[in-house]
Amino acid sequence: MPKLKVPSAAEIAKKWVDVTPGRSTYYELETPKAASDWESGASGAAGTFKTAIQAANIGTLFAGGVKKAGAAKFARKVKDVGVARFGPGVSAAQPDMSTGVTPYVDELGKIEIPERGPRGSPGNYTIVSKIGDPLHKRRLAELGATS
Repeated sequence: MPKLKVPSAAEIAKKWVDVTPGRSTYYELETPKAASDWESGASGAAGTFKTAIQAANIGTLFAGGVKKAGAAKFARKVKDVGVARFGPGVSAAQPDMSTGVTPYVDELGKIEIPERGPRGSPGNYTIVSKIGDPLHKRRLAELGATS
């Protein structure tokens, strides 16, 4: 039987680098069309996600993936890709950040807290719960998981 002809990994990677960047226009035009499919598919997969993250070996698989990628790849990607994308990414995220933080800023503005006591005072922990509890409830409400 003849063997399957397969290019080398180096040849595949070279072609990928040569061809794929030219497809950015296709990416820009076609990807937004898939947004509603992504949303319904991703939200519909909640049960599968829950099952997957509860698999007996999930911790081992996760740690194995981290070790396989390694610190060297992480550092290289930060330098080669992350730094250049950081500033533009922050700028592009401004409206999303503002929208995301608004409910929490509004919630914080409604909270009345008692005067702070001396260092170590048990009453100081009340301040923490008076801030933390409403923020936690807001977070759950924002995620549609109201407790």
